[in-house]
Amino acid sequence: MPKENQILLFDGVCNLCNGAVDFIQKRDKKKLFRFVALQSEKGKMLVGKLEISHELDSIILISGDQVFIESDAAIEIARLLPAPWNWFSAFKIIPLKSRNKMYQWIAENRYRWFGKRKICRIV
Repeated sequence: MPKENQILLFDGVCNLCNGAVDFIQKRDKKKLFRFVALQSEKGKMLVGKLEISHELDSIILISGDQVFIESDAAIEIARLLPAPWNWFSAFKIIPLKSRNKMYQWIAENRYRWFGKRKICRIV
């Protein structure tokens, strides 16, 4: 289990993303995760520092010197949660291209399906 905090960058106006943050916070008994909205100054700074495209429509997990995006980020988050949630990390056996295609389809439709907040919860 990692000793350092996991920094999770997320879309702060997305209802699906905010629901995921709430879900993780309730299950993160070891308080591993720190949450940063992509729209916040810190989020923008981290994206720039990591030289990640501003067009990336994804959650981003920074774990030590590793950066996980899209389905890899979701799987790594699951891996760090307690059972039974860490069992979802078994989806790693699905080829990356297939996993990311599904992830991107959900990301492209998330505002239509789950809605959008007027303001970011973390500024």
